[in-house]
Amino acid sequence: MPVTTLLMKKLTLLGALVLLATSIGAQSPASPDQKELEALFQVVQDQQIQMAENQAKIDAKLALLGEAIRVARIFSSRGGR
Repeated sequence: MPVTTLLMKKLTLLGALVLLATSIGAQSPASPDQKELEALFQVVQDQQIQMAENQAKIDAKLALLGEAIRVARIFSSRGGR
């Protein structure tokens, strides 16, 4: 779970940067560089969301695997006696 929390903090920071960039852009005419920067921020933000979703899937699969191993150990300890 700490990795997911770290990703969410990064995502929040990235969102704050995007808001800062758009507020600065709102005060002056948007240059092509500004538009490109905003597009890159959006790409990175989408990647961060995908990474957080993937990490959640990994955590769920690890939990299932841990439970399966626990059950297998219980059955193997009973079977040898």
